[in-house]
Amino acid sequence: MKLIGSMASPYVRKVRVVMAEKKLDYRFQEDNVWSDDTAINASNPLGKVPCLVMEGGEAMFDSRVIVEYLDTLSPVGKLIPASGRERAEVKTWEALADGVLDAGVLARLEATWAGRQDGERCQAWIDRQLGKVRTGLSAMSQGLGEKAYCSGIHLSLSDIAVGCALGWLEFRFPQIAWRADHPNLGRLMDKLMQRQSFIDTQPR
Repeated sequence: MKLIGSMASPYVRKVRVVMAEKKLDYRFQEDNVWSDDTAINASNPLGKVPCLVMEGGEAMFDSRVIVEYLDTLSPVGKLIPASGRERAEVKTWEALADGVLDAGVLARLEATWAGRQDGERCQAWIDRQLGKVRTGLSAMSQGLGEKAYCSGIHLSLSDIAVGCALGWLEFRFPQIAWRADHPNLGRLMDKLMQRQSFIDTQPR
């Protein structure tokens, strides 16, 4: 398998962490989708990463779809419950973490995209998206409480998704003091950063 992605993308990181935790072999191909010479459209018509290309050449995209598939490839370290309320809980955690990222990415693009002049940027839009980030962080903190993991008693996709979101916020929005506001999220992130899968995939 070949994974096309960016070292800075938190969605790509989520897939890479899952692959590491599942002990799956793959080749990583770095691509900048914002570059004029990007080749991502040949595999994903939406022009986004991550994109997983199978041995036969068929492609799979969207991080949620990819990690769902990857979890079925090996019994090692099952990350998503098979069915029922437990499964719904894990997928809801993933949706919350990805939603925080979606808002953060929109805020950052509005503030930094080279296709706009400074006078064309909308601070009200940026503030609205960052408000979603903060309410999402509060929901994460409340849901985690004093538990060791977001869902159940072992590492799951819930923790991976949350950890990738928190790591990206530290990387792109260091001014958001989520560790001070939500110490339990800081403790979870510190624990995740002891895992080789998170150490090897830090955004850059």
